[in-house]
Amino acid sequence: MNSPVDELIETLIDFDKTKSKPVYIQVAEQLVNLIQRGYILKGTRLPGTRVLSELLQVHRNTAVAIYDELASQGWVGILPNKGTFVLLPEPKTAAIKALITPVDGVTTYAKTTGFVFNPALHLAPTQQLTKAKYSINDGKPDLRLHPTFQFSRWYSAAMKRKPLIKKWNRDADNDFSNFEIQLSNFLNATRGFYISPNNLVNTRSTEMSLYVVSQLLLKQGDVVLVGELSNYAANMIFQQVGALIKTVPVDAQGLDIDFIETHYTKHPIRCVYLCAHRDYPTTKTLSAERRLQLLELANTYGFAIIEDDFDYDFQFDGSAMLPMASSDSNGNVIYLGKLGQSLFPSFQTGFIIAPKTVISEAKNYLQLLDKQGDLIQEQMLSELIAEGEIYRLIKKNIIVYKQRRDYLCAQLANHFGAELQWDMPSGGLAIWLQFKPEISLVRFAEKAEKYDVFIPKTLLYQTKNTCAIRFGFGHLNETEIERVVGALKLAYNAVLTETKQVHK
Repeated sequence: MNSPVDELIETLIDFDKTKSKPVYIQVAEQLVNLIQRGYILKGTRLPGTRVLSELLQVHRNTAVAIYDELASQGWVGILPNKGTFVLLPEPKTAAIKALITPVDGVTTYAKTTGFVFNPALHLAPTQQLTKAKYSINDGKPDLRLHPTFQFSRWYSAAMKRKPLIKKWNRDADNDFSNFEIQLSNFLNATRGFYISPNNLVNTRSTEMSLYVVSQLLLKQGDVVLVGELSNYAANMIFQQVGALIKTVPVDAQGLDIDFIETHYTKHPIRCVYLCAHRDYPTTKTLSAERRLQLLELANTYGFAIIEDDFDYDFQFDGSAMLPMASSDSNGNVIYLGKLGQSLFPSFQTGFIIAPKTVISEAKNYLQLLDKQGDLIQEQMLSELIAEGEIYRLIKKNIIVYKQRRDYLCAQLANHFGAELQWDMPSGGLAIWLQFKPEISLVRFAEKAEKYDVFIPKTLLYQTKNTCAIRFGFGHLNETEIERVVGALKLAYNAVLTETKQVHK
């Protein structure tokens, strides 16, 4: 007669040899479940491996592997010449029990704090979820253009470099890394700088760069000037520090510097934040005259300029205008940039360029936020810069993005005609679209989603004088652009029809 344990195993244990998970693991997991549920008690002697193999109709080696797996996890003890006995693993941590703890408190976790906690009102989430097939963003690159096999090869090669281990084990010293040297040389060659690694620190992203700079530069109540329509993420960072945001008009020549001189120089301002190369969101370029005027104002009144140059790489027509920071001899400009937008996002890096005193403080701050950094990323980027791969990738992608920009403009003209107004940007991966006549952009976005096109709320700009969206096209190929623009036209017509019916 079989023992009760034998009958339990024969009745309750089941496995599937077609699964990728090995049979011995499947059986071991089920035996653990029987022990946890009390079907098999502590101290019970389990059948020998020969009997177990017969009960389960498996090879004896599999039965041996089952008990070895259970023993490695502490569920059984195998005693030579005596058998295999059930154990209960010792808990690794002791539970702290209080007299006031309710009975069900052991299996639940607190939903709120037992102390005063003030949520950050300025850091409300902006991410939206959608089931729409297509979406519009604010100007992100197309990951499909990135050669996966090459990135895999580059990353693998970077990991195998012998000096990499030394970098991980090395204490901090005054030497600059090869990446800092290569990045400095690259920026000097492409952006007209005359910097050394003393003037540079790399971060995870431009948002992280701005966060670090705001912590160093701003305090509660400081005045920050931004464009009348500006980058919501930057505004959130400034507000979180406690800065007061004041707006400045933006026209065809970029930020209105005369307005700053007229309205703000009589009272202290701490800094001006702008995207001089391509204003966010309007894509307007700050003219050369206004750049010089702003630099003179900063020098006269002692405020800082934060120049965010997030998409310098993507210049389609003519030559890109060099950064304001390249003409700053008085140390008033803090330059934020991004490297690797033609790479996968995890390989991209942000950087700050500023006088040595600011960079030293920024590095001290980063020691708290991101001491480890990403040495493999830095190693790979160093090699891609030195070998010219970064430059070649940018040139190849620019050809594709320019074709997409031109195709988008043709589709917009074909579907919307005079109902939309825009200026074809000389670069960048987004177009500023203004609706004439004006419509409800919220309703437009709702209708568009019904036609399988998602427009995030952060791209809608509707004020008394503005009815526009920032249309990022870089991630869409020509077929997708055609479908998206067609869907937007249907959504636009639906909103117009609703509007006319309401006015009747």
